[in-house]
Amino acid sequence: MNDMTPVAKTTIKDWESDQEVRWCPGCGDYAILKAVQRTMPELGVDPANTVFVSGIGCSSRFPYYMETYGFHTIHGRAPAIATGVKLANPELDVWIITGDGDALSIGGNHTMHILRRNLDCQILLFNNEIYGLTKGQYSPTSRVGTRSPSTPFGSVDRPASPCSFALGSGARFVARGIDVHKNLPTVLKAAHAHKGASFVEIFQNCIVYNDEVFANFTEKAKAAVNQIWLENGQPMLFANGTLGLTLNSKDLRLEIVNVEDGDWQKAGVIVHDQTNKGLAQMLIEMDVEHGFPVALGVIFNHPRPTFERAVTEQNAAAAEGKKPDLQKLVAKGQTWQVEKQPHEI
Repeated sequence: MNDMTPVAKTTIKDWESDQEVRWCPGCGDYAILKAVQRTMPELGVDPANTVFVSGIGCSSRFPYYMETYGFHTIHGRAPAIATGVKLANPELDVWIITGDGDALSIGGNHTMHILRRNLDCQILLFNNEIYGLTKGQYSPTSRVGTRSPSTPFGSVDRPASPCSFALGSGARFVARGIDVHKNLPTVLKAAHAHKGASFVEIFQNCIVYNDEVFANFTEKAKAAVNQIWLENGQPMLFANGTLGLTLNSKDLRLEIVNVEDGDWQKAGVIVHDQTNKGLAQMLIEMDVEHGFPVALGVIFNHPRPTFERAVTEQNAAAAEGKKPDLQKLVAKGQTWQVEKQPHEI
């Protein structure tokens, strides 16, 4: 199937499997699942041409609930399976579902390589800052002081930043969303439109083992001041347009400025440029605990040729003008023949 092949219009029902959805009541995974199922019909893609691949963790049950092809693979190895799927059939639409432990601990190496290779796929990392499936151990993204069965006195580990990891690994698309936010489908659409590895961190509430860990910026009363939704080419405004971000050119760091009467230009508010990698890193590192909002939406988007395209073109060039000959390939190089010898007693 190619981009010009017409696809029959689908509805959310076409993307919902007949499997009972089994997560803890109130888990943020339900909201993400619905956001994906609502978004798929709007992408104009075919369920029969779509593959969801997951590793191990609560989020990794996801493929069961999508009426598509899917693989529930092994811990941290979803990127390896997804790479094989995409190379075997580059026309498939591949999605990877993973969690902060699955992708950044045992799977950190695999995540790094799929990003630097730039395989054309969508990677959705559900970040709840805890190991939920195995009963609440601290994860690579857990904050210092997190009390858990494995750190009863509080974690002393410095947490990893999924988006910083992705950007440092060579990702060409980095974005963030929130499980229950209305803008999540917009982020998913942007990730799908990007040709290459799209990395989306989704803040996901674990109601059992890490409830309301993101409340400081997700609670309704705090959201306006502690969230900034980025849009390419638009001024970086938040708090209902009364605050904005500016760049201190002397120290090369972001600062918050007041915006009076909507005059963001006079206040020195900068415009978001999603192709600016340096700016993307500064936006990722903003910390709500130090008065900054959490950057959400598409943070970085700067495409380059994909891995599977390079492999396909290389294979085609290598095979040009040649006739496949398996026997010749097997006999290439040193060969020897083993003859039956009389048994020696």
